[in-house]
Amino acid sequence: MKVRVDITVCEAKRQCNLIDPALFSLDSQGYSNIGIAREVPDGDEDQAEQGMHACPVQALSTYSD
Repeated sequence: MKVRVDITVCEAKRQCNLIDPALFSLDSQGYSNIGIAREVPDGDEDQAEQGMHACPVQALSTYSD
């Protein structure tokens, strides 16, 4: 599973980072910097889904190759 951010939608609300700071890292201004293909570590799939759903502007999505 991978997670990605649409940087044109992200508003630096930081809710994803509250769920999992390691997976949903932020830049110095508080915007997500996970890019378009951050691999979700095995066992962290639920955290990835929770972080995605925590985003109030729906800037995050998960996918599988």
